[in-house]
Amino acid sequence: MDNIVLKTDSYKLNHWNQYPRGTEYVYSYFESRAGAKWDTTVFFGLQYLLKKNMVGVVVTREKIEEAAALAKVHFGSDGYFNRAGWEFILNSCGGKLPVRIKAIPEGTPVGVNNVLMTVENTAPECFWLTNALESLLTHAWYSSTVATLSRETKKVFKAYLDKTADEHGGIGFMLHDFGYRGASSDESAEIGGAAHLVNFMGTDTVSAIELLAEYYRKEKSFEGIAYSVAAT
Repeated sequence: MDNIVLKTDSYKLNHWNQYPRGTEYVYSYFESRAGAKWDTTVFFGLQYLLKKNMVGVVVTREKIEEAAALAKVHFGSDGYFNRAGWEFILNSCGGKLPVRIKAIPEGTPVGVNNVLMTVENTAPECFWLTNALESLLTHAWYSSTVATLSRETKKVFKAYLDKTADEHGGIGFMLHDFGYRGASSDESAEIGGAAHLVNFMGTDTVSAIELLAEYYRKEKSFEGIAYSVAAT
């Protein structure tokens, strides 16, 4: 379940065979399109995806062989899997992905129709890699959606505090996360819970604190991430 070669859609396994002859570089971008519920998106979650899945040596002989075996059964042919491409990454790049990803700072609210991140291959032999990684990178959609929704909720709180209160001191604790029990998996709870903490400081989703401490700090620390109370 940790094979970067297979972290994609089925049809992308054969994209390498469909580009125009002579293609060397592919440059793609990720944006929020106009027509969404809100006109601003809070971008969040990319650093977790990169550190967990794409940093360092991620392509191995075993992963290539596993992917080749799956593709042969899945498509009924040996001809669709890009063995040569992945073996180039293994043998010429040391198993590291030749790709450059640029992005706005996480937690930044960005208006629709603006680029949130760009992706491009850095080795001409791997022009196909840019969009092979699309499926995994678009997992940032979920975390960005949660971060955006919690920010919009916080804006509602602020609007009513402006009308009814002298100060906003407790706004960081006005939406408390109990999402762990309703999530589809531990990872869903971690990611969604971490996205909530972009805007608030109250949570009972312990795994979200662990994710932020592990993937968003230079040295792992739990200080200042989130708080709760002893209750029954």
